[in-house]
Amino acid sequence: MRVTMIGTGYVGLVSGACFSEFGVNVTCVDKDVSKIEKLKQGVMPIYEPGLEKLVEDNVKDGRLSFTTELGPAVKGADAVFIAVGTPSRRGDGYADLSYVYAAAEEIAQALDGYTVIVDKSTVPVGTGREVETIIRKTNPKADFDVVSNPEFLREGSAINDFMRPDRVVIGTESERAREVMRRLYRPLHLIETPILFTGRETAELTKYAANAFLAVKITFINEIADLCEKVGADVHDVSKGIGLDGRIGKKFLHPGPGYGGSCFPKDTLALVRTAKDAGAPARIVETVVDINDKRKKRMADKVVDVCGGSVKGKKIAILGLTFKPNTDDMRDAPSLEIVPALQAAGANLSVFDPEGMEEAKKMLSGVEWCENVYDTMKDADAMVLVTEWNEFRSLDLPRVKKLMKTPAMVDLRNVYSPAEMVASGFNYIGVGRPVPKKG
Repeated sequence: MRVTMIGTGYVGLVSGACFSEFGVNVTCVDKDVSKIEKLKQGVMPIYEPGLEKLVEDNVKDGRLSFTTELGPAVKGADAVFIAVGTPSRRGDGYADLSYVYAAAEEIAQALDGYTVIVDKSTVPVGTGREVETIIRKTNPKADFDVVSNPEFLREGSAINDFMRPDRVVIGTESERAREVMRRLYRPLHLIETPILFTGRETAELTKYAANAFLAVKITFINEIADLCEKVGADVHDVSKGIGLDGRIGKKFLHPGPGYGGSCFPKDTLALVRTAKDAGAPARIVETVVDINDKRKKRMADKVVDVCGGSVKGKKIAILGLTFKPNTDDMRDAPSLEIVPALQAAGANLSVFDPEGMEEAKKMLSGVEWCENVYDTMKDADAMVLVTEWNEFRSLDLPRVKKLMKTPAMVDLRNVYSPAEMVASGFNYIGVGRPVPKKG
């Protein structure tokens, strides 16, 4: 089979590389000449564990290639995936579909024989039908079907998510298109992956509903963590207690500074707008969006508390900047709220992230960029664990204590045991966990 992937961002590049690993011939297309040239040289535009090797192997074997020329890549393809960005529009929160529609128009001009056009980008309900309209208007003689095939990739574990997914959702009313998609996903069918065929609108909404539900779950446990802090309960035990209920499940019940990244913030906003326009407001999701935004801003207050009520003139070490570990993605990361808030309060910040420094430098300024985690702690009055990278999980606490001016930690990911931190001589604040008194 031949597949064309329009867009070499996170979804397009990972999906294209994984399809090629299945034995499919994949051509990835992008207008960014510099990005394509770097990909041809084996330089990845994003950090994702295992991706560089996967791309290298499949390019070497001749199944994966990169180009800026959309027309030749589309001609003769069995399926053309649209995997371009759909960021939130500034001001109103609607998904910006301009890249999707522009891609549809270009694809239409290049179609040659029956082709399945696949919306892989996260798009609001009704986008597939609009893509179909654009293609038919641009090329009335085209022989094609439009399919919705939402992605469910987690940054940091995207390759495994593609190769061993919980499910594959395919939205189409065409049996001809179904057959093409069945052939494309045959390797997953062979390992008994559930493949759910639905209508297009159902598939489009399933993606938004899934991300919104996970955002709700995260926000719920964050609010329970706040309650735990007020009443002296331990949110970790609460999380275990409710997570053992099979109806609830233990995943996404880890309290922290709020969700971020490329998906949850924009997808919850887009669902809220879609629901309002349809006359069926999603009140729970609206509330979640508001709570999460305010939560990230409030995390700086914990740092102020551990510093005795003021951070003015104090040095604060920031451990981690990306929205989650194993990615260099800074989009809507909690650090983008925490760092400016501490700076506004008069703090001097030293920061380190294992993979996100270059992206962070585009968004943050006025901080000391450090070469490793221990460099951030020299003469620091407090350290803040923002992102739970593995290398932050087993810090040499005696060394840390010697480096710091004042041994204090704000652990926004609850990586460390409060009892152990206090026993090691640290002033410690976590999220939703009681801290034993010293001595």
